[in-house]
Order: sequence, then structure tokens, then C-alpha cells
Amino acid sequence: MGKVTLKSAEEIGYIRQAGSLLAACHQMIAKRIKPGVTTLEIDRLVEQYLEREGAYPEQKGYKGYRFATCASVNEVVCHGFPDDRPLADGDVVTIDIVVNKNGWLADSGWTYEVGQVAPEVKRLMNRTKEAMYKGIEKVRHGVPLGDVGHAMETVAEEEGYGIVKALVGHGIGRSLHEPPDVPSFGTPGKGLMLKEGMVITVEPVFTLGPTGAVYWGDDGWTITSADGSVGVQYEHTVAVTRNGPIILTGL
Repeated sequence: MGKVTLKSAEEIGYIRQAGSLLAACHQMIAKRIKPGVTTLEIDRLVEQYLEREGAYPEQKGYKGYRFATCASVNEVVCHGFPDDRPLADGDVVTIDIVVNKNGWLADSGWTYEVGQVAPEVKRLMNRTKEAMYKGIEKVRHGVPLGDVGHAMETVAEEEGYGIVKALVGHGIGRSLHEPPDVPSFGTPGKGLMLKEGMVITVEPVFTLGPTGAVYWGDDGWTITSADGSVGVQYEHTVAVTRNGPIILTGL
């Protein structure tokens, strides 16, 4: 693991500016998601909004990635490509966005229901979101990362959901993926100690199937649940302080 960089209050303010634009993107998406809409339309909407705001979608061009967002539908749990297939009633879609504003980055993914989803999928969405917030509650100076991961893992275990352990949160600031890794599982009292000034993403990815196993598609990006079950993700960028967490991608 590389060196963890601590951010000043001023630098955290810059990340919050990017995070505010990102939150506005998710607000727009929530109003647009419905049967018949395509993820490519959503992708263009986000890119055009960020351009108007003097910001940039950091994913575009990252290791050759061609889009402004990741759009992952149903059993695709992460890094799906936006496309021109209309979303159907009962689908879920995770839109993951990284905003670059003046060289500072914020990252947030959110799963949306399309029309009316099955009750067990709705519960998966609600509980995964709850797991994210339970993890965030633990984010504080002097707390080990194992406490954060364990808070999320406990929710998955209660429901019998799979935890996609191949995908973890991360530090963020000037670069998209900075140390440390932030798993959505862990042992209380273990792991790197959080310090004031760290900025991390907290992002559980759970599947309805119990294993959480995934495979990578031939395109080198698309990650799909191995058992074909629906996967969902919720993610915020969070600053560590002595007084607790500050969500930088919230409204």
C-alpha cells in the first residue's frame, strides 16, 4: 500500500465542490430514470451538465474508458458500459460517477429502481444503502478500518446477501484511487487506523445470491455476478474528522 495523504480543510472543501456537482447529477438521474430511457442518454446528460459547470467526468479516458459514467444493470454489479438498450420495468441500474473539479475528485455510485422492482430487490437496495450509512457512522479519527467494514458486513450477513469482496472503497483526492483500500467487510479492532484529513469512499456492493463471486467480461471492464443474481451498490465520498464523518457527496 502506498502512502496515505491527509487533506487540509481547504482541500476537503475543494473535494466537496466536486461532490456537490456529483450530488446534483444524481438528483437529475433520479428524475430521469424510468422504463424506456437508455443509459447512454443518462451518460450524455451527466457529461453535458458537468461541462456547463466547468467540471469533467474523471472516468472518461481513464485507462481507455470511453464514457462519462458507469451504468451497471441487474446482474452487472460494476463498471458496465452505458448503451442504447431501453431500461425495462423491474430493472435496477447503478450509475457510478467521478467528478473532477479543478483537479479535485469526488466519487459516488447509486442504484436506481426502474419502474416497479421485485420486493426482494427493493429490500436488497434498502439494506445495502443502510449498510453504507452504518459503515459511514464508524468513520472517525482513531477508528480502525476493520470497524467500518464489519458494520457493513453485518448487514449482509443478517440478510444472507453476497458481499462482492473483489470491489472495495478507496482513498480519493487528486487521484481516483489512493490508499487506503476500504473493504465492506472486516474484523473489529483490526486494520489501518483512520486519521483526520483522510478522504475515503465507503461503497458496499451486495448481491442477492449468497456468494458475492463475480467475473470480468471480455471487454476488461464489465463485472457480473457469477450466479447471475442482481447486484447493487451505494457509495459516498467521506472525510475523516475527530468529530465523525463528513459526507462530501451528499445533498
